[in-house]
Amino acid sequence: MAIRGRPARKAAPARIEADEALVHAVYAEHGRALLAYATRLLGDRAAAEDVVQETLIRAWRHPEVITNGKGSTRGWLLTVTRNIVTDRMRAKAARPREVPESPETPPISRDHADQVVASVTVLSAMDSLSEDHRGVLQQIYFHGRSLGEAAAALGIPAGTVKSRSYYALRALRERLSDAEGVKDGVIA
Repeated sequence: MAIRGRPARKAAPARIEADEALVHAVYAEHGRALLAYATRLLGDRAAAEDVVQETLIRAWRHPEVITNGKGSTRGWLLTVTRNIVTDRMRAKAARPREVPESPETPPISRDHADQVVASVTVLSAMDSLSEDHRGVLQQIYFHGRSLGEAAAALGIPAGTVKSRSYYALRALRERLSDAEGVKDGVIA
């Protein structure tokens, strides 16, 4: 810290050693109580150890508070510990809780504009097909039915469903390639 334009001096090595000895003495006397208190507040020993370490760093930065003879050293340390825990909990509450990904809940895709455009293009091309071709594709692809199930739903033979689906897909590819939605024979 510079005072009235003078450059800051480095702390004397003897003072640094004295401050370190003070922190070691504080830890030896109050460390177990601080760790127990922080563990009780947090419910997590590893996080409590971090809090105790931060408390001791603050004691090292402000040795005058410990050595001034006013008030209880342990009281000050416990107050600092409680404040650090409170700050951590507030910081944690300020941001949304993280939720791990799981197979049951796939991640949300943010931008689905390409999918919407592709759907509109395919549906537009489907509307241009004949009723017979459109009906077969709807049964097979939109309802997820097999050839036999689609044949039963439409009331036509399975072979007819198979040939109509072949020609319907062929006509659909032509319509989509006219709309430039197909590249190399693959629907985009």
